[in-house]
Amino acid sequence: MSDTTASLGRKIGTADDLQSVVRTMKAVAASSIGQYERAVHALDDYYRTVQLGLAACLREMERPLAPALLQRRPIGAIAAVVFGSDQGLVGQFNDLMADFVVKTLGELPGQKTVWPVGERIRSRLAETDLVLGEGFMLPGSIGAITPLVGQILIEIQALREIDANTPVYVFHNRPNSGAIYTPACQRLLPLDADWRRDLMTMAWPTKNLPEVMNAGEATLLAFVREYLFVSLFRACAESLASENASRLAAMQRAEKNIEELLEDLNRSFHRLRQSGIDEELFDVIAGFEALTGG
Repeated sequence: MSDTTASLGRKIGTADDLQSVVRTMKAVAASSIGQYERAVHALDDYYRTVQLGLAACLREMERPLAPALLQRRPIGAIAAVVFGSDQGLVGQFNDLMADFVVKTLGELPGQKTVWPVGERIRSRLAETDLVLGEGFMLPGSIGAITPLVGQILIEIQALREIDANTPVYVFHNRPNSGAIYTPACQRLLPLDADWRRDLMTMAWPTKNLPEVMNAGEATLLAFVREYLFVSLFRACAESLASENASRLAAMQRAEKNIEELLEDLNRSFHRLRQSGIDEELFDVIAGFEALTGG
């Protein structure tokens, strides 16, 4: 069935409306990227400060503190926090993350339980052989990240009360200028000898060496809590920044496709309209010649 000028006009109107929606979503995604990237940058100095505090405490310890945190025993189970998305229009954001999680955990021994953060990643992980644990909703703003991290830390604490040696990993997408984002993995717990050795090699930024006054054990545990908190907070912020970058890229592609569609529709509309005008002119000329006997 061939298009008419009326049907083409309706299609052009629909495409214009869709283009407005895409532009709005594009602007929202661009704005969201900015706030999450600023949050990540703001965390850098604080994360560095926490690391220096941990290094200072560990240097003064004559023996490893909090063996439940620092020792490593045979692995019986593994827990993983996986950040995905709650909303669509993000391309392969969740598919790539799910594949990365399955591949990474598949190389580790023991039973794996994943805590998905986001409904989309949860449904994607449900299609794998991994055991799904507690699920979480993604925050919609920077201010909502802190309560989410608190909930995750509660689940981690409950898990480690059952088995203090259970390794805990964090999976998330990290912004990358070349490929928009790349999957990343960090092991949060246990804080083993390798983690401790890396901290011990950090150079103090001034010539005045630090000294932990009193309550060294309590101070170290406080720094460990901050380390876990800031690690999860940054992972969530980076994931949200990556999600919005992926959505922005998808909206840019959609905008380009709509612009090309509008060009084709407008071209067809003007061609069909001109054809109609030409036919009317030919009819007028033919009628005039018939009347005049020309």
